[in-house]
Amino acid sequence: MKKILFSALVAASLFSCQSETKPAFDLANAQNEINEANRSFENFVSKGDSVGLATNVYTIDAKFMNPNAPSAEGRAAVTSAISGIFKSGITGIKLTSKEIWGDGNTITEEGAFELNIKDGTVVEKGKYLVMWKKEDGKWKIHRDMFSSDKPIANK
Repeated sequence: MKKILFSALVAASLFSCQSETKPAFDLANAQNEINEANRSFENFVSKGDSVGLATNVYTIDAKFMNPNAPSAEGRAAVTSAISGIFKSGITGIKLTSKEIWGDGNTITEEGAFELNIKDGTVVEKGKYLVMWKKEDGKWKIHRDMFSSDKPIANK
């Protein structure tokens, strides 16, 4: 009798462990986290803080793929590329998330951006695709690719 009762308890215990379900991925919550990260991105740009931006918003193995330049791979290279953009006179950015899709591992974001200089003049408008990845429990940019809405200049 003890043997049957023990076997039943073990079987019930195993069954209950197997039937535990992982919580469903909440895309709306992820959108809120990404919106918050985008505000942080804007804040670092307004301060001209390329180190803070690369460290807090990009993954350690991020790729920054800006137009007319080779990809910047890794945090140090991303920091350098962003520093170059700041040195060109950019002092602000406005990011507008249009759509996100993905799962608990990676999210792709489509959006639009505006870059401005010190007096607030918008000097560039464009679009971006960003792949976000969880790092240390936070969504961070893993791949960043963007382009201008301006037509190619005739030469």
